[in-house]
Amino acid sequence: MSVSNELCFKSATELASEIRAGHISSRDVAQAHLSQIEEFNGRVNAIVTLDVEGTLKRALDADEAQVKGHKLGILHGLPIAHKDTFLTAGMRTTFGSPLFKDFVPTENSAVVEKSQQAGAISVGKTNVPEFAAGSQTFNQVFGPTRNPYNLDLTCGGSSGGAAAALACGFVPLADGSDMGGSLRNPASFCNIVGLRPSIGVVPQYPVVNGFDVLCASGPMARSVEDVGLLLNAICGEDPRDPCSFRQDSASFSGRLEHDFSRARIAWSPNLGCLPVAPEVIQVIQKQLDVFSSFGCEVEEATPDLTGAHEAFHTLRGMIFETTYGHLYPDHKDALKDTVRWNLELGRNLTAPKIAQAQRLQSQCFAKLSQFLTQYDFLVTPVSQVLPFPVEQEYVTEINAVPMGSYIDWMSASYYISVTGHPAISVPCGFSQTGLPVGIQIVGRYRRDLDLLRIAYMFEQSTRFATVRPVFCDHSYDHKER
Repeated sequence: MSVSNELCFKSATELASEIRAGHISSRDVAQAHLSQIEEFNGRVNAIVTLDVEGTLKRALDADEAQVKGHKLGILHGLPIAHKDTFLTAGMRTTFGSPLFKDFVPTENSAVVEKSQQAGAISVGKTNVPEFAAGSQTFNQVFGPTRNPYNLDLTCGGSSGGAAAALACGFVPLADGSDMGGSLRNPASFCNIVGLRPSIGVVPQYPVVNGFDVLCASGPMARSVEDVGLLLNAICGEDPRDPCSFRQDSASFSGRLEHDFSRARIAWSPNLGCLPVAPEVIQVIQKQLDVFSSFGCEVEEATPDLTGAHEAFHTLRGMIFETTYGHLYPDHKDALKDTVRWNLELGRNLTAPKIAQAQRLQSQCFAKLSQFLTQYDFLVTPVSQVLPFPVEQEYVTEINAVPMGSYIDWMSASYYISVTGHPAISVPCGFSQTGLPVGIQIVGRYRRDLDLLRIAYMFEQSTRFATVRPVFCDHSYDHKER
């Protein structure tokens, strides 16, 4: 493996330490990742806007600041890629829509701003489905992003470009957002880690509705430790987000080893009612003994999340109307059909329908919170299927059960989204054909550190996160899989 390739698959935590110690420079790290992108991005299409000149300039500035003894942020010198729905001042932000293909914002989204303030070097933007609608990353502007473990298949979505970029070693850190599983699904499909934090842990700005409690922004990386590192940088109170709150700024990147010898874990293979591909369940079930190995008690149990489906679709429709409804009258024909469907659903909502969705969401939060007084964590599949062909827009049926909409195959994720509880996708193994499968671990509300700790223990015991895509890691023999 080349030195460049080796740097690209080091953890963000290790790279940060070596940069601080002066063993490598920020420019060395940036150049290595740019070379990796140049060599392999054409095959996966994960990075859709790349600022080579700006990246090298920012890396040089970081090195000079370090030489001068300036205070260094926790992400000093680390390349990061931003989801193409997050605003990046001076860098194109398209939302995956032809309507915004040339849009260059003048301000940053909160997660971009915070990562840059912590010293991260913005490399470019990662691909998304149009307006982040759906868990399959393709759009008319840039085309599809492919799965690094099988280039004929989808990487998932909507933070699909971010997940593929991480898996390929294009960046050590990336950000994402999650309404119905958009962080967790691509993490599962691409064998990386994605955390949907509790509502308010990561501030969201700018947004049309600052009181939205269905959407969350969060960190993505190749390890739980690196996810914690990025979370430390982007979390915290922001006066522009009324749902954000003050937190210990260093709580998520400390020691993650923990004693779970008395923890109780509920395993729910289908949340009581959802069709799940048998191989997904089989892969996860093989690893449940890992929790027992460090002292947890695992039993099958399912929370009552009746009403989550109705609440999610109603609130999702309302969010689409609130955020993108102004585009509908004049640009309806320029929107993909699933975006139009969501907008039309939102435009036709009645006050009683919205009120019922809010009641159901509150009930789901209360019922899961009560359930998690009996158990410390809930474990489920992230996605109900394995990665599917990249030409297929979405899953239409699972186990011969028809899906009611383009997003229903992600119910295992969006049922949890409705509750606002933190959830993480961690690599859990591979199918018989070598496709990644993630495990979803759900924690108590605002107990995100506990969730990181149990995820870290699982990751360290299984080591699936260390398996890299064959085509972009010359050191890896696929027979090991």
